[in-house]
Amino acid sequence: MALQWISNPAVEAPEPGASPAELALLAFKQVALPAAILGRQGQLLLANEAFTASLDSKDALSRLRALTGAFQCSGEHHRSHHLGLSDGRTFCVDLAALPMGSLVTAHNVTSGPERQHDASRAALTDDLTGLPNRSWLRERLRNFAQASDNEPAEMALLAINLDRFNAVNEALGHETGNVLLKTVADRIRSILEEGDFAARIGDDEFAILIARGEQPRTADNLAMRLVDLLGRSYLVEGHLINISASIGIALASNAKTDAEPLLKKAILAMSRIKCTKPGSYCFYKDAMQQRIVERRALELDLRHALALREFELVYQPQCHLGSRQIRGFEALLRWHSAGRGVVSPLDFIPLAEEIGLILPIGDWVLRTACREAASWHKPYGIAVNVSAAQIARPGFVQQVISALAASGLAPSRLELEITESIFIGDNEAALATLRQVKELGVRISMDDFGTGYSSLSYLRSFPFDALKIDQSFVHAMLQDGSGMAIVRAAASLGRSLRMATIAEGVETTEQLQHLVEAGCTQAQGYLISRPLPSANIAAFLADYAPQGAKEADPASTPEADEAP
Repeated sequence: MALQWISNPAVEAPEPGASPAELALLAFKQVALPAAILGRQGQLLLANEAFTASLDSKDALSRLRALTGAFQCSGEHHRSHHLGLSDGRTFCVDLAALPMGSLVTAHNVTSGPERQHDASRAALTDDLTGLPNRSWLRERLRNFAQASDNEPAEMALLAINLDRFNAVNEALGHETGNVLLKTVADRIRSILEEGDFAARIGDDEFAILIARGEQPRTADNLAMRLVDLLGRSYLVEGHLINISASIGIALASNAKTDAEPLLKKAILAMSRIKCTKPGSYCFYKDAMQQRIVERRALELDLRHALALREFELVYQPQCHLGSRQIRGFEALLRWHSAGRGVVSPLDFIPLAEEIGLILPIGDWVLRTACREAASWHKPYGIAVNVSAAQIARPGFVQQVISALAASGLAPSRLELEITESIFIGDNEAALATLRQVKELGVRISMDDFGTGYSSLSYLRSFPFDALKIDQSFVHAMLQDGSGMAIVRAAASLGRSLRMATIAEGVETTEQLQHLVEAGCTQAQGYLISRPLPSANIAAFLADYAPQGAKEADPASTPEADEAP
C-alpha cells in the first residue's frame, strides 16, 4: 500500500534508525482499513491507499466533513458512527480527536452486492505505481457526472505521455523503466491538490482529473508545472535519464460530460502536441480530430510502404575539400507513395520511430545501400544513417555483418552515421555496440555535431572517424561571426583528434570557400549535387569536373579520411 500526503510527495519507507515520527507514518501506511486525518476545517490532510480506494469521492468526503465537524464541536475524544453513502455502501466510522483535527478509521459493514463492489476496488488500482487505473478513472468521471446534477462545475482532464520513454526502456531494460514510472507517479502525486484525481492509463501514459478553480486557467497552470517537473532529470539505479512529458487537455463546461469522449479528446490533444512540439502541452480543438484521422491514414500507408516497395534510396555526393574529388556518398531515404506522391522524410521518419517501423525500414536501408554501393564501378564510400532504436536492438552487430556479407561490400567502405540520441539510455551498452561494429572495419561518424548538449563528452568516450557539422552552422557562417567560429572550432577539434569534418548543406561557392579556410576536410550539399538515384551516379561522375581541383595535402588530411 502507498501512503499519500495530500500536499507533499509520497512518503518512502524509513531507513533503519528512523525517528518515532517516521515509524508512525510507516505504521499508518500498513493499516489495511481506510484511515485518514481531517483538519479542523474538514480538509483531507493525510490518507492511506485503502481510504483513497474506498472513500475518496465527493459524496463520501462531504459526509465525513459534516461528521467530523459535529464531532469536533462536541468536545468528545472518541465516537463511532455508521455512515451511509449514496451508492448503497455503509461504513462503521471511528473518530478520534487530534490536536490538528480528527483521525478517521472506517470499516465496511455493507452486506450483499455492494460489499462485493467495494472489494472489487483492488482491481481498479495499477499494481506498479499504486495509482488508480483507466477503469477507475472512468468510474470517477461518472461519479462527477452524477454528483453535478444539481451543482454544475467546470472540469479539465489532462492526458500525459512520456516522451522518449520507449527508448529508455529498450536501452536500460524493463526493470529500470518500471522504477522510472514509479518515480514519475510520485512526482505527479506531489503536485496534486485536494480533490485532484491522478491515474495511470497506459504503459507510459497518465491522466489527471481536476474539478476546481476557473478553467482553462487552472488546467493551464497545472500543465505548465507538470511539463517542468516531469522534464527534470531522473537518477534511476545509477543512470541519469532525461525524458519529457507531452500533455493534452480537454475541458468540459460541466461534469455531466461522458467519460470516454472526454478522455479521447485529451488523448487526441496529447498526440497532437507530441507530434508537433514534444515536451509541451495544448488544449483540445475540434480541428485536431481531422489531423488525427490524417495521421492514422499516413501510419497505415507507411506500414504498407515496405511491402509495396515504395521506398527508394538516393545518394548525395561528398566532396574532399583538398582534392575537390568525390570521396563517397550518403544514402538518403525517399518515399514515393502511390496515393500521396513524394512524402517528406520530415513527415514520416519521426512517425516511423514512434510506432517502431524504423527497425524494419532501417534494416532495409542498410541492406539496400550496401548492395547498390557494391555494384558501383569504383569503390566509393557509402554513409548510412542508423537510429538509436537500431543500435539498442539486440543483434544489431550481426545485422551489419549480414548486410556486408550479402552484398559483398568491403567493411571499410561502409560508414554508419549516428546522433547523440543513441546515448539517451545506457551509454556503455551503446558504446560497446559501436566498438564491435568498428572492429569489423566499419567507419563511425557523429551526425549533427554541435546540436546536442554533450557532444564533447562522447568524443572522449569513442574514437569517431568523422564529425558532420550541421547545416544550420554552415548557413550561419555568412550571417554572424558565431557561426563561423563554431565551424572553425569543430574543424580544429576534428584535426586534433584525427577525425574528418564533413560540412552539410553547402549551397554556395562562398560557403565552400569559408569551409576550406576553416579547415574542414569534406562537404556535401546542392552546390556539389542534389541526391541521385543509384543508376545516375555513373553519369554524374563522368560529367563531374570541379574547378580549382588540386591534390590533397596529406599533412592536413587525417588518415581516417583517405577513403577513395
